[in-house]
Amino acid sequence: MLDNEQDAPRPQFAALPYRIHEGIEVLLISSRDTGRWVLPKGWPMKGRTPHGTAAREALEEAGVVGKISTQPVGSYHYRKRKKSGQDVLCHVTVFPMLVERQRKTWPEMHQRRTCWFPLEEAATLVNEPELQQVIANFTQLPQAKT
Repeated sequence: MLDNEQDAPRPQFAALPYRIHEGIEVLLISSRDTGRWVLPKGWPMKGRTPHGTAAREALEEAGVVGKISTQPVGSYHYRKRKKSGQDVLCHVTVFPMLVERQRKTWPEMHQRRTCWFPLEEAATLVNEPELQQVIANFTQLPQAKT
């Protein structure tokens, strides 16, 4: 049970960018604050669906475009530290995105690193245990045709 209303999880939407290349590979990006490996994600956007928001974040944060699923593959929780120093509990819904290409330039290209990892390795590189499970369990889905 939550201690107070302030601790109610805030929704976010993430893309799980992937490609089929000798198995499934996942694109991770570095967070701007700590440099840890994360998925592209963000707050709900007015006028956009949850999966549309995830696709937009993937473009802005990783420069990738592709086919994003309307069906999530899972979700996870994490605590985001705001500029004020306060922590906010977030509930992130994850949508798989079959990447078709990465643009030569994108809005946050100088603020983050991007790197492709084999699925199993990607699952070990993220900090959040629930996200590790989402990535590791992605192998149970039917593979998209390339």
